[in-house]
Amino acid sequence: MKRTGIWLDKEKAIIVTLYNGDISVITILSNLEDFNNHGGSRTKIKGRPQNVVQDSKYLEREKHQLKKYFNHIALEIKDSGAIVLFGPAETRIKFNKELISHHKDISTKVKDVVKTDSMTKRQVKAWVKTFFKSTK
Repeated sequence: MKRTGIWLDKEKAIIVTLYNGDISVITILSNLEDFNNHGGSRTKIKGRPQNVVQDSKYLEREKHQLKKYFNHIALEIKDSGAIVLFGPAETRIKFNKELISHHKDISTKVKDVVKTDSMTKRQVKAWVKTFFKSTK
């Protein structure tokens, strides 16, 4: 059975697959745009906030880009028998919700969703191996 661990954040996903004693590692970049808008202009009245460029269109674009990123990951892991999602921030939780609502067949294979710190590829590989050893 293929076992897959995915460390992910908004920037990239590191997918580690264990199968028949072999380990493969691939990285998928999210290609999310940087949404720190530097636009807007100062008001003439001192101490008043800046006019802010409308956030809703940026959030909407980010949502669509995240969906595309998550679909790319889902395609990559669709034939796994057991999956663990881990990483910092909220991206792992958003991805799990996406699987539950749009990829039910894959979501049933998710064994755990774990908060971890940022890691190197080597640390991600070791973490996945340890996780699946302890869940046999």
